[in-house]
Amino acid sequence: MKIIEIIPKDNYVLYIKDENGTSGLFDLKPYLESEAFEPLKKREEFERVYNGHYFIEWDCGADLSADTIEARWQTL
Repeated sequence: MKIIEIIPKDNYVLYIKDENGTSGLFDLKPYLESEAFEPLKKREEFERVYNGHYFIEWDCGADLSADTIEARWQTL
């Protein structure tokens, strides 16, 4: 899966669209208690998501692979 669009939404959810036009929602809340993702509890940090196309990452070092996203997102 190649990610072409990411939009941070309310309640720590990411809207993600892939190269095939499939879109879905990825709930980041279950990850927020881990040390790597804890800084994302601050809304401004959460919103600074970077699209690496085969992964997404944040300045704090937290990242998710496209495979992880594809396995756990809710397609629309």
